[in-house]
Amino acid sequence: MQRRFALIAHSLACSIYHKHPTAKFCGFVQTRRSFDFLNQQKEISYTQLVLEEDVLRNYKDEIIDWAFLKQLEKDYGIPYLWPHIEVDRIIRHGQHVRQYPHDTPKYSHEEMLQILQRTAKAVLKFLDEEKPDVLIFSIVCSLSSYLLYSIAKKRNIPIQIITLTRIGTKHSITDDYKTLSDVDEFFEKIKNRGMDFPKEREEAEKFLQRFRKSPFPYTLGESPNTRAINRKRQFSFLLPRNFWRSIQWLFVSTYQYLAGAERGDYSTITPWHFFIDKIRQKVRVFIGFDDLYDTLTLDQNFVFYPLQLEPENSTALFAPFYTDQLWLARQIAKSLPIDYVLCVKEHPTMYGKRSRRYYKELKKIPNVRLLSPTVVSYDLIARAKLIITISSSVGWEALLFKKPVITFGDVPYNKLSMARKCIAPEFLAETIKEHLATFIHNERELTDYLTAVFKASVDVDLVQIWDIEGGSTLKKRAHELEPLADLIAQKAYL
Repeated sequence: MQRRFALIAHSLACSIYHKHPTAKFCGFVQTRRSFDFLNQQKEISYTQLVLEEDVLRNYKDEIIDWAFLKQLEKDYGIPYLWPHIEVDRIIRHGQHVRQYPHDTPKYSHEEMLQILQRTAKAVLKFLDEEKPDVLIFSIVCSLSSYLLYSIAKKRNIPIQIITLTRIGTKHSITDDYKTLSDVDEFFEKIKNRGMDFPKEREEAEKFLQRFRKSPFPYTLGESPNTRAINRKRQFSFLLPRNFWRSIQWLFVSTYQYLAGAERGDYSTITPWHFFIDKIRQKVRVFIGFDDLYDTLTLDQNFVFYPLQLEPENSTALFAPFYTDQLWLARQIAKSLPIDYVLCVKEHPTMYGKRSRRYYKELKKIPNVRLLSPTVVSYDLIARAKLIITISSSVGWEALLFKKPVITFGDVPYNKLSMARKCIAPEFLAETIKEHLATFIHNERELTDYLTAVFKASVDVDLVQIWDIEGGSTLKKRAHELEPLADLIAQKAYL
């Protein structure tokens, strides 16, 4: 039950319970507010709720047991334990409790090992006591969730991860965060002509036709039109009504922090740190970046490389060796044909978060062109000779537009022959050369894959309910989660 998703997780549990009253539920919970809500509700009696913040509250009392850690690493490492720490942006980088580009961990190496050991003991105890028949994740993005995932895999406990398909509001279930396992299963059956689904194929063809005619992001949050990517929108908080709301929020949140039980929790954001980091972002925006942006001429051959939101799973989990996007831009630039340039565009959500120094470092690369985040990615995809991405949805959209794609991360669309995953930077130049020379778009394969997505997914606007609305409209929209709850129950054989 990851952070605010606990509200949705509970709603899903209620929906399952109403149709399958013999089902029982337990939960590993993040944030004290979510934990309090789950304890106070009367709809379901959870057999056990473990609060991660309580587990880590007195982590300094933990005496490091090297024998335990080595055995833990032997039993559940991948192959070692450090990736479980690295994926946690709070523990490893001090982010979330501080805003990017802050990248200084609060904890020493020894303290991280104490946290790892205490969390692992809590996870093992939880699984040993509850013996779950299925483990359901909204996302694998923290030390505890990654340990739960790894241990469940080794113990053969069935896993269900609720995941975006990057096609509108469609969500599917997978047992492997690196791919869409249910989609892949149907895709193989369709591809081998052993099975077809006429209704879903028709839906897939209509989607493809509609997208190519008028492209649209799978979520509005990915669109420049919905993000504050100029000074006017960034400083709208200074308008009288918004300004007083901001001041009120600061006073209320400061009082709640000082008086509340969350004050000692490792995941709690202090109001003053939030305020300081926001002021720094506004200063960067006030100074601006317009003088750093380049323009493209119509006759230039270019590769499009979109920067990604960070810190986020898209790099930390799906491409843990490519989290330094500036370094990767250098590797790509030095691997291009001599008459090509590399077009780099900022993610709309990151506007104002990176420093001017970051972009100046990019511009030191001679064949790099830095584009404004207001530039529409679809226009760049249409003109680009090749799209190179870590794990971005831009790669998927490029495939829909019949463009060759090279990835560095674990993404579902790696299953398609039109996408190539580069396994190491030293092979990048050859991969680019080969893909540019031999790329052939396979419309049948793409349609087969889309058919599998439509067959293995359900429509639920989880991004809007969870990420944008923060669960505030859940009472009114709980019924919209029922298709997802039914899919979970079906997979769990309830």
